[in-house]
Amino acid sequence: MTTQAGSIIGAAPRRVRWSAERRFHVGFAAAITAAVLLGFSRTFFLRPWFPEWAHAHGAPEPFFYFHGVVFAGWFLLLLAQPSLVAAGRVDIHRRLGRLGAGLAVSMVLVGTVGALKAAGRPTGFIDVPLPPLQFLVVPLADILLFGTFVSLALVNRRTPQSHKRYMLLASIAIMEAGVARWPFAVMTATSPVPGFSMTDLFVDLFVVPMVVWDLASRGRVHPVTLWGGAVLIAAQPLRMMLSETHAWLAFAAWAVGLLGR
Repeated sequence: MTTQAGSIIGAAPRRVRWSAERRFHVGFAAAITAAVLLGFSRTFFLRPWFPEWAHAHGAPEPFFYFHGVVFAGWFLLLLAQPSLVAAGRVDIHRRLGRLGAGLAVSMVLVGTVGALKAAGRPTGFIDVPLPPLQFLVVPLADILLFGTFVSLALVNRRTPQSHKRYMLLASIAIMEAGVARWPFAVMTATSPVPGFSMTDLFVDLFVVPMVVWDLASRGRVHPVTLWGGAVLIAAQPLRMMLSETHAWLAFAAWAVGLLGR
């Protein structure tokens, strides 16, 4: 009887305890996803409930429905992956990782086409006062950073501490469009930091929890957080400096022309 009872107890599913690290990564992924959902709620996710706003501020081309689905898929995957690890389902996490690699490639392609379509509109980017060829540098730079961080994450997939940080940085790099659409008056205020928009500053704030977590858990900032965060932040004023050059404007005009406009 004792042996049988012991066998039954041993066969019972073992409860997985979430460590502080797992709670941080799941919570932070949820925060990033929520920030993007908030930004695109009125023009995409909750579009039927905000028809007038969506008509005035949403992308008119049907292509952007597909664009939204692809990018939403990434942020849902970002939330699912650490949740699976925290639940002890590393096997599913690894299988979804292959799907994530393919999704990342699709995002680079879809994101690039979407940026060129927006720049090619007669009215340019929606709610953006800058000339479209000049502002094109912003989404293309974000896509470049995203692709670079994801590539580094895949290269370091057997080094979990680096891998997960690269994935977070990649997601932060492409959340700018969502943050820019937050329904808060402060988003249209003048930035107190020269060279950075208010959107830039709010995006940069998402690097802070990574730094705080590193200091609390390791006693020092992880190299990926340090250098990756520095590159992400430094790229913001540098891309605007680039956008004012004749070389960039010539390249942007050529790139937009690839779509036949």
